[in-house]
Amino acid sequence: MRGSPPSQRASPRTDEPAASPACAAKKPPTSRAPSSPTSTRYYYLLDPEARERTGDWEQVACETVAMLRLEAGRCPGDRRLADLIGELTLTSPEFSTWWNDHRVLRHTHGAAHYWHPLVGDLHFSYEFMQLPGDDNQTLCVYLSRIPGHLQQLERLHDRTAPDPRPTGPGS
Repeated sequence: MRGSPPSQRASPRTDEPAASPACAAKKPPTSRAPSSPTSTRYYYLLDPEARERTGDWEQVACETVAMLRLEAGRCPGDRRLADLIGELTLTSPEFSTWWNDHRVLRHTHGAAHYWHPLVGDLHFSYEFMQLPGDDNQTLCVYLSRIPGHLQQLERLHDRTAPDPRPTGPGS
């Protein structure tokens, strides 16, 4: 995206332009509305299901705010980012408290625990990797070494993947 106008560059707001089906399925459909990009900020801070489905939700949500503060410092003129911060201030009960802590976090790795209604507990370690040549693009890789996890993820993929059969007239 080098050389693109600012409005075309990747977002520091943690919009997720792509995710594997298993990764995307860990979040409920309400956080993946087709009219707007998926945002981890919206999911952790505004989606009620995140509180139930994310292990140690409070720590994850607080760290999410600290990462947002880092991005606000990196991109002080980003109007959409300022709008997001304003919206979260008005709509998330905890956001203002965490924002006013002035904590800044550059998250590069960690552990994640999710509960999914179709397959139960999912535990991952993850790494964020900055893509060369673009500070706004990050690749996140989730790994699991827990016995039986592969079968859980395959079941989750099988239950959430779109039907590959053609639909419509003449199919």
